[in-house]
Amino acid sequence: MKTFDQYAAIANEAIANIKYPEQPSGLYAPIAYTMASGGKRLRPSLALMACEAAGGDIQDALLPAIGLELFHNFTLLHDDVMDRADIRRGRPTVHCKWNDNTAILSGDAMLTFATQFIAKTTPVRLPRMMELFNKTAMEIYEGQQYDMDFEQRDNVSVDEYIEMIRLKTSVLLGCACKLGAIAADADEETADAYYKVGENMGLAFQLQDDMLDVWGDPATFGKEIGGDIMNNKKTFLLINAVNLAKGDDAAQLQALIADTNAQRDIKVPAVRAIYEHLRLREMSTEAINRYNDAAVECLDHIDMSDEARKAFTTLFSRLIKRDK
Repeated sequence: MKTFDQYAAIANEAIANIKYPEQPSGLYAPIAYTMASGGKRLRPSLALMACEAAGGDIQDALLPAIGLELFHNFTLLHDDVMDRADIRRGRPTVHCKWNDNTAILSGDAMLTFATQFIAKTTPVRLPRMMELFNKTAMEIYEGQQYDMDFEQRDNVSVDEYIEMIRLKTSVLLGCACKLGAIAADADEETADAYYKVGENMGLAFQLQDDMLDVWGDPATFGKEIGGDIMNNKKTFLLINAVNLAKGDDAAQLQALIADTNAQRDIKVPAVRAIYEHLRLREMSTEAINRYNDAAVECLDHIDMSDEARKAFTTLFSRLIKRDK
């Protein structure tokens, strides 16, 4: 087994070697710009890790793994348009650097590229990989729709939020792990066990992401802090704050939510202070640790080497302690 950084380096090299058509440049330049923006390369690296842990050759998983990274970045292009996000990975988002139509169309092209890369596998593996990918893609779209629906609702529950982030974020990490296992010709029971590892890790990952949006350092996080707060996004933090706040905290929180013209330098610190008073940072950390523990427990149901298990648990620990 290799380290996560070594798997990420392999993925980055493959991504850097993608040859896009030169014309029309308005379609392909934004794709190249997006894929050159970096990122953790978590999804392709997980696919490579799972493949090797399951006894396979990572070259059998490499092109499908790159397909997952293309798909992930396609969703980000469209998400940034929907969320009106200006910065992604420390650089202007595609819809800001170009325009909304470019972000939508280039995103569509990335989706097709993703499918083409995932299809670059053996005929015997192709049906399993495509069935998994198509199921995952539809779940991610469902998660995005729930996320948008929540913007119009005042009574979103914590359980509903967890299901939304499972669909929007976690299933793609589960897909990456299972895809790697399929590339190693693992049986369905084993492949499903790898999926559960990624799914639980994805829940911990997204909850950590929510925390970083409130308490992170913009210099390392790659985007402006407090975007969720400014958009009144129904996160684990905001949902629990609305449920737990009493008296002055409740009144101030509702006023901040209702103020559509609030300035960022006023609203973000004020909401953050309410979260801290309610000890929501600690509550979030406890939830992250529960899902991390569940991911580790899932490893117990997989026949893998001690070296492979250590590689996964080291990655889990790194992800829940990350600052970006």
